[in-house]
Amino acid sequence: QVQLVESGGGLVQAGGSLRLSCEASGRTFSSYFMGWFRQAPGKEREFVALINWNGDWTHYADSVKGRFTISRDNAKNAMYLQMNSLKPDDTAVYFCAAGEFPTYSDKQYKYWGQGTQVTVSS
Repeated sequence: QVQLVESGGGLVQAGGSLRLSCEASGRTFSSYFMGWFRQAPGKEREFVALINWNGDWTHYADSVKGRFTISRDNAKNAMYLQMNSLKPDDTAVYFCAAGEFPTYSDKQYKYWGQGTQVTVSS
């Protein structure tokens, strides 16, 4: 069992930066692939980034590639999303998730956090 809690969201101007954190409970955190997803109002939840168990492999959605960086610290049971050059289109609730497979499909992730709101003003 893994419980996930996101933090770090907020209101930022276009071009600014935010760093999201996802803290996990449970001793098996390091065995999971971890992902970030987001959901904007009226839209389906979409894949943002994922990272493998030890952090040496990552993958990003085309819309955030080059601007966002996913990382994890297994010693702290934590995962991060550094978001730079933010755009109004990045406005969404951001969720972290833990799963057993490296997949872009949210349906394959086993555990989810409650989400944190990111709002980017123009």
